[in-house]
Amino acid sequence: MTTILIILAVVILLPLIIALFIPKDYRVEKHTIINRSKHVVFDYIKYIKNQDYYNKWVMTDPNMKKTFTGTDGTIGFIYAWNGNKKAGEGENEITGLTDGERITTEIRFVRPFKTIGHTYMAVEADSEHGTKITWGMTGRSPYPLNLMTSLMQGALGNDLSVSLNNLKKILESR
Repeated sequence: MTTILIILAVVILLPLIIALFIPKDYRVEKHTIINRSKHVVFDYIKYIKNQDYYNKWVMTDPNMKKTFTGTDGTIGFIYAWNGNKKAGEGENEITGLTDGERITTEIRFVRPFKTIGHTYMAVEADSEHGTKITWGMTGRSPYPLNLMTSLMQGALGNDLSVSLNNLKKILESR
């Protein structure tokens, strides 16, 4: 009986101890090359509503309820959603805009769990008709949820890659 209790204590306590040494901050960044001009790419991504067509997370629930506050493509615009279990609930606000170069947003998730993330999309000319687009996300996972940070970074990275590939297909087919 004592051996079982010791094993059980180790199984429960070991992950909690490991979490003490894992960073709480995370950063994920992916990029792709789109065979369109920088101007065309930026003019598409600065409108948050366009994410309905390429963002993997938004596309998980085509029936989600959406509300919009402000003018899309400008600082202060808020895209709020309330969807199924996969889509969750939250809002995405444009917090920064460098015309033709970069858009930053703050994502405030309500469910499946409360957290705040920061995203950015940056474009730079890769050639005369090609654009490198980088999509990144940063945030903080509180203890002991930071134990899942490396798994979460992998999943977020995969989702960003899928979304960027969707974006590439849309813009290159125009």
